[in-house]
Amino acid sequence: MLVLVGLGNPEAKYKLNRHNVGFMAIDRIVENYELGPYKTKFQSHIVTKIINSTPIIFSKPQTFMNLSGQSIGNILSFYKLKCEDVIVIHDDLDLNIGIVKTKIGGGSGGHNGLKSLDSIIGKNYRRLRIGIGHPGDKNLVNNYVLGDFNKNENIIINEILKNITFNLANILKNINDNLSQFLAENINNKE
Repeated sequence: MLVLVGLGNPEAKYKLNRHNVGFMAIDRIVENYELGPYKTKFQSHIVTKIINSTPIIFSKPQTFMNLSGQSIGNILSFYKLKCEDVIVIHDDLDLNIGIVKTKIGGGSGGHNGLKSLDSIIGKNYRRLRIGIGHPGDKNLVNNYVLGDFNKNENIIINEILKNITFNLANILKNINDNLSQFLAENINNKE
């Protein structure tokens, strides 16, 4: 079993924020594959589906970003899973807008959702990092991540979300293999 988590904030006013790109990805997948409706369980909106013979819990924690680890910790505890069974989709300031990269473990880079996950489930979960760019000044970061994508950014992000959704089965299949190479060839924007 895998847990595919999108990070974000639950209130409607945050729906289109850069910080909510993880929620956007989960919503796009659930909508595209007609997996819904969501159920509320484990302080999260979840949908469970079997893909490629693997049960997958699609999760959007409803605890707000800073407490995301609580929800995912509850899921792991209930299903007796390890943090290695978790794939987290989240925004990344250190990547240019629309670039997608993966990694296992590592630091939080100041991302409060990742800090929460690290403190509750550990650090060895898999990450699908979606670049949102950086405002250029660390004092502007909070307003930037809680701001909506502009028109041009929306075009790029929608293409990335479409590609992630379209390639979901391959992403899940290749999660232990050379996923970074797969993403570079199939999902990241071609310049």
